[in-house]
Amino acid sequence: MSRLARRSCWSLHFKNLHHSLIKTTSSFSTDSTHHPSPPPIRVELTEYAGRGVFASRRIGAGELIHTAKPAVAHPSLSMIHTVCYSCLRKLPNRHSTDDMSFCCIQCEQLSKKKADWSSFNEYCRLQGLKYPLLVKRLACQVISGAVTYDILDVLQPEILSSDQISRMKKEAALLRSTFEDSDFESEKMAFLTEEWYAGVLARIRINAFRIELAIGSYEDLLSSAAALVEAESAVGNAVYVLPSLYNHDCDPNVNILWIENADAKIKALRDIEEGEELRICYIDASMDYGARQRILHQGFGFQCNCPRCVSKD
Repeated sequence: MSRLARRSCWSLHFKNLHHSLIKTTSSFSTDSTHHPSPPPIRVELTEYAGRGVFASRRIGAGELIHTAKPAVAHPSLSMIHTVCYSCLRKLPNRHSTDDMSFCCIQCEQLSKKKADWSSFNEYCRLQGLKYPLLVKRLACQVISGAVTYDILDVLQPEILSSDQISRMKKEAALLRSTFEDSDFESEKMAFLTEEWYAGVLARIRINAFRIELAIGSYEDLLSSAAALVEAESAVGNAVYVLPSLYNHDCDPNVNILWIENADAKIKALRDIEEGEELRICYIDASMDYGARQRILHQGFGFQCNCPRCVSKD
């Protein structure tokens, strides 16, 4: 296939992707008598970083651009009894089912327990792993019919080493055996292969967000950057489809916030002109140039060439 033909196919694919993402993304209308209007964004291919999210009109500083529900979320193991297993909301009162706690009956109904995850969770705890927990949660959602097995296929995967793939095979076997020990129907687990597990985990590893909930105003959080780091201070981790398409900048013009639960809120940090790309910061923007470059290369596989890094600020 020629480069032009490939480009045409990708353009068609992302045109369809754009419409499907915008259709399913929440936004807010200032007129309560009308349905919420689509968010002021569009997804396009870029020449330098694959896909990107762009403003379809002028966006004012402080404007809530859109919200997004996670495709999959899981609490940190250290927080599993202090936040809701489903939405990650902090729990004043617990609705607990064995090793899972819920904020309400609705969340409990969405997360009915059908397997004993103690061995899998303990393996992740001992190995210091958090992303396999998201794969586990996603597999449960696929088996229950809540989502399709390929829901994360649109996201960019990490390039895995042979050692990583070897470790993932062990994790996949443990995950599948847990379902089998709980007498799940084999046809419902047909998708759960080593290839599926590795492909999903490769996408989760570079697209998951660390969720730190805040109770307060947006203005209190404008200086914080959406970060994916290896600390366990977060209430959990989550993967989103549309927010994962935002590219990085060490001086971002938008921020992702979490208020009360895992629903992401994307807000403008400054005025943004129509056609301007919306960018978030993947890491702690307060770090110096060398630290930012090192973490971005090790954690995300790229060298940042944003204006701030070009000037070595």
